Amino acid sequence: MSNQLSQTSVLFVCLGNICRSPLADGILTHLVNQRGLADQFHIDSCGTGAWHVGNPPDPRSVLVASKHGIDLTDLRARQFDADSDPSNFDLIIPMDAANHRDLIKQGTPKDKVRLMRSFDPTLTGKTPDVPDPYYGGDDGFDKVFEMLMRACEGMLDTI
Repeated sequence: MSNQLSQTSVLFVCLGNICRSPLADGILTHLVNQRGLADQFHIDSCGTGAWHVGNPPDPRSVLVASKHGIDLTDLRARQFDADSDPSNFDLIIPMDAANHRDLIKQGTPKDKVRLMRSFDPTLTGKTPDVPDPYYGGDDGFDKVFEMLMRACEGMLDTI
């Protein structure tokens, strides 16, 4: 199901594809590039909703990524495609329980769907959701970045 025999394909999913999922996309892309594994991964992101299709990531996501040497400027929001995405990706990673439910309702095989923070080695007894920072203050984006960084590192160690 991977795009190439040796590739692992990962799709990050949030609600609008402008905050959390493009940030996760950028972080994992950055990490695989740092580790010399870029040719082993196909990474993308999308949203369950269509409100922001075609738009760049939220400026606050771009800013927090940039502070850590990660460039999100080439990313554009797209909506999850229930017809093709489940067959095109090995792992479909929702940011929260609501996105997880939406993916399953749309027919995504349960064995492909895993919550983002399930890869976070520091998560013990805490909520597994990556909170949506859209309506909060700028510090919410810093906290989300830290969560996503830990989870992406954990994901790479697991895969």
